[in-house]
Amino acid sequence: MTGMAHRTVRGRIRYTSKKPEMMDRERGREWFAFTHHGDGAVTLRAQCEIEEPAPTVLRDIVYSLDADGRPFDCLVRLTVGDRFMGSGLITFHGSANLATCVSHGPSIGRIEQTLPINASVDGFGTHPIVGDGYLTRCIDTSNGPTGRTIHVLVPSPDHRGATPPMLARVSIDLEYLGDETVTVAAGTFDCRKFQFIDRSEAGMGGNQHPAYQMWVTADDDALFVQGGVGGYMATWYELVELIR
Repeated sequence: MTGMAHRTVRGRIRYTSKKPEMMDRERGREWFAFTHHGDGAVTLRAQCEIEEPAPTVLRDIVYSLDADGRPFDCLVRLTVGDRFMGSGLITFHGSANLATCVSHGPSIGRIEQTLPINASVDGFGTHPIVGDGYLTRCIDTSNGPTGRTIHVLVPSPDHRGATPPMLARVSIDLEYLGDETVTVAAGTFDCRKFQFIDRSEAGMGGNQHPAYQMWVTADDDALFVQGGVGGYMATWYELVELIR
């Protein structure tokens, strides 16, 4: 009998607050698993819980990329305020340069969307924190610190991803700031430091997203290690468990 051909990485991220009235208090958590298939494809599974600010958010994601690192499909299920908000299946049709979404929820009924995509689309923003870290793979870090505007599709332009799954386009600046060694509850890691900055006039979802810094493992797994969002969000995230 032969063994399984895939490799799985599992972990947990703790969400805390940097607001003065909630300093360093836990405000949510995320469990994740990356499956690296034998053919080079990757599947991310993530369960995210956000307790603060209200209303609460519970998100389940199953997202796959093909062997060339291109988005393949994504299943999203969302509960907000402990009530079903919506679920959707997003599929990427690379040969046709299209992305489709079939979604349903109490506020939207049943919808179908088709969006054209092209080579300028850098990836898909799924909203789990580990997904943000993995998205940084679209930046070439081989020549040192750099940055550019990246173009992604998202299932919700809301900053917390707390709207029914529907395809939207987002452009945001991603900067690679250099390398650092970081120690968190899950261990010590050689990392690349990145920053997302929303400089668009319209802003993400109609509001500018505060600056978002993160440290991501300096290897092909591109695992989120720590990071935080400033401004009105005032959040911090830390990898507290890892099995790989």
